[in-house]
Amino acid sequence: MSLKQKQNKNGYSTKFAVFYSFGQLSDVIGYQMFVFLIFTFYYAVVGLNINLITLGFVIWSIWNAINDPLIGTISDRTNTRWGRRLPFVLIGFIPYCIITVLLWTPPIEAEIATFIYFIVIIILFDTIYTSYSMGQASMFPELFKNLKERAKANNIRQIFTIIALIAAFIMPTFFIPQLDNPKYFVNYRNAGIFAAILIFMFGLVFLKFGVRIPREFSEDYKTAPPFFKSLKMSLSKKSFRWYVVIHFVNWYVYSMLPTIFPLYGSFVLGIGEGQSILIGLLLGLTFISAVFFMFIWRAVAIKYGVRKGIIISQFVFILALIPYMFISNFIQGFIAAIFLGLGLAGSLLYLDILIATVMDEDELVSGVRRAGGFYGISTFILRYASIFMILSISLVFNSVGWAVFDPRGATEETIFGLRLLMFLFPTIALLIGIFAAIKFPITKEKYDEINIQLEKLHSEKREKSTLK
Repeated sequence: MSLKQKQNKNGYSTKFAVFYSFGQLSDVIGYQMFVFLIFTFYYAVVGLNINLITLGFVIWSIWNAINDPLIGTISDRTNTRWGRRLPFVLIGFIPYCIITVLLWTPPIEAEIATFIYFIVIIILFDTIYTSYSMGQASMFPELFKNLKERAKANNIRQIFTIIALIAAFIMPTFFIPQLDNPKYFVNYRNAGIFAAILIFMFGLVFLKFGVRIPREFSEDYKTAPPFFKSLKMSLSKKSFRWYVVIHFVNWYVYSMLPTIFPLYGSFVLGIGEGQSILIGLLLGLTFISAVFFMFIWRAVAIKYGVRKGIIISQFVFILALIPYMFISNFIQGFIAAIFLGLGLAGSLLYLDILIATVMDEDELVSGVRRAGGFYGISTFILRYASIFMILSISLVFNSVGWAVFDPRGATEETIFGLRLLMFLFPTIALLIGIFAAIKFPITKEKYDEINIQLEKLHSEKREKSTLK
């Protein structure tokens, strides 16, 4: 990747986009390790009943549904010498490193103590993570202001996302020989410590070189609406409502696939003790292939617009999931993982660009850039995807007699249930996403008109800004 020093005509240099993307590394490594292993750890290693885990996830999701939009709205109304977003990144940064370790240190003597620890620690984790991630993500549409800039910057950002995902999936397997074996309880803590070190190092690079405070948004805090008004304003927008549906179903798939894959790899693909790295490699391979396919989806977005791009990518995503209903060994899984990257790449690339177009449309109407509010309210709704995900797993596991993990209890019904969770449930979700994308009202032509008007608005804001 070329780190061009030259500043883009209407935005920041490619080098700056790279440094900004280091924030994505620290963001994704911790959270995706959480998504990848938290269920397997507490279900298979710690031994919590599936119904207690389900209850814990439901309580966690309800809290997050309150926590996320609240922090986002507070961010929009914040005014400091460091801008609106950076203070929340700084508040969450060090605690995020610490909580990444504490996730994997529950008491295991009594089930009730383990259950209480599980609820408390995942709530704390997501509250801290939200402060860091919301601040970092809300900078994106404020720094990169049109489709061409965003497609380029988000291409870089998503490549860093994929690198972080690969690290989150493969790194723990160097510490944990078998992901579903209780004797490797302590190994999870060691993996958490190493992840925290990575989060800290990459976060420092982001904070040092990847943060700017755009002048044109420095006065927006004065007119940013309070929480409930922001919620009402956001949900009144047709484009935002359809975006939320698209993001919701994709988030369901993002949560389901890595959550269930450790068990799918063990019992469907036959990956045994001492081979856990193969599970990480298969997930990592999906994202490695996505890096290369992302350039295709970027070209599609620039030529046809994000709306058409997301529709096509959702169809491809469904086709890429079909093999997981039939494959039964590592070699077949290897081939399927490459194909899956094609569908995943489009989804990863388009969602951030899609919400940025919604914010652009809203700014023309309200005169205020409400990135924090939009991200917060979007995340408020997305948290319920986690409830649907864990309820889907609970439904299947209770139906096949796997309420309590027992590797000796793996049957044909169990294996079939794992296949359904990898293919059928995500496919239904993505079909809903296609319908929502068809209904999304901002076409390429409409966005071009919005962008012309935004350039005039931002020029006026820069002239009025008191930030030097």
